[in-house]
Amino acid sequence: MSAVPPRTLAAMMDRGDVFVPDCPSRAVLKRITSSWGLLVLVALQGGTRRFSELRRRVNGVSERMLAQTLQQLEAHHLIARRSLPVVPPHVEYSLTPLGREAAAKVEDLVEWIQANLGDLMPAEVQAEAAE
Repeated sequence: MSAVPPRTLAAMMDRGDVFVPDCPSRAVLKRITSSWGLLVLVALQGGTRRFSELRRRVNGVSERMLAQTLQQLEAHHLIARRSLPVVPPHVEYSLTPLGREAAAKVEDLVEWIQANLGDLMPAEVQAEAAE
């Protein structure tokens, strides 16, 4: 049995392998599948939103965490940030073509979770809800 040669970073940049610990695809996966990242992507499917609109839509996220999430998604080319030269300053966020693709995929997961929530909950929670 021959050993599998280690994959080079250049090879991983062509097509990632999330099962390789140092593959950059893991960082992207982490950003997209974080609870805030996932919710931001789905929230932006409705179109361009300002920071305050996103914060209201992604209920429960702090300003700091939302700003950090937006920066990370922008760094991975999933969202675009646009500053408008007005007073007070307005910043808008929208999905890039790559972001629209990712959002469609994670929205399927969100829809599946919502549709199957009862079956996904632990038995104790189901029993409490039945009471």
